[in-house]
Amino acid sequence: MLDTVQADARAFGLETADKSLLIVDDDRPFLQRLGRALEQRGFDVTTAESVSEGMTAVKRSAPAFAIVDMRLGDGNGLDVVQALRDARDDARAVVLTGYGNIATAVTAVKLGAMDYIAKPADADEVIAALTRNPDERPEPPENPMSADRVRWEHIQRIYELCDRNVSETARRLSMHRRTLQRILAKRAPR
Repeated sequence: MLDTVQADARAFGLETADKSLLIVDDDRPFLQRLGRALEQRGFDVTTAESVSEGMTAVKRSAPAFAIVDMRLGDGNGLDVVQALRDARDDARAVVLTGYGNIATAVTAVKLGAMDYIAKPADADEVIAALTRNPDERPEPPENPMSADRVRWEHIQRIYELCDRNVSETARRLSMHRRTLQRILAKRAPR
């Protein structure tokens, strides 16, 4: 079993002795699933469910790698990325988010994140981002979202940010309330 874990780690370019990894996410099932998957691939995983827990983990022992959710219940995950970069120059971090936009992606990279990945992300995608050469460009997605799907995702994010209040969501999107209700009643486009 140990040989297969080491072989998987080598396949992803993890030849370094320090495979310490911090995962910060407030979605407990996702956190546990990702943590188990990365442990099976040779990482020494520590988990945290908030910015404060993540900051404490970084202060206790700054890991070589980190996977941090952008939006957490008690603040912004970029604070954890910044603390990690301050504590350890060679640390590699990836920011995960369900609320992607260009401004936050640029900020994440400026703070030292290796990549910015939209949820849901699988373990192989995260490892590839963590171990990628900083000068190497990621491949474009094989199946990018359609324009209709991107629009639908945006509406769903705003709807969730408004605590599922249709009137407030319609106001923020400059959309008629009935139009929004029809969109919300439909299935997600492909």
